[in-house]
Amino acid sequence: MTELPENFPEFSIMYKTLSNQIKRLEKSKEKVQGDEREKIELKIKNYQLEITKIKNMFPDNFFEDLN
Repeated sequence: MTELPENFPEFSIMYKTLSNQIKRLEKSKEKVQGDEREKIELKIKNYQLEITKIKNMFPDNFFEDLN
């Protein structure tokens, strides 16, 4: 069995929350333009970076079932 990070339940919850936020922001991005759209895109990029950091702490494909 592969070693999981010490706080893996919290990271798992954070991953799920960030994924849901990205989905919500993607939908809202379609309805706005200009500066507001750019702000949303920046938030999405930041959330995706955090998701990548979390994924790198876990074994490959650990989060595949959560999407």
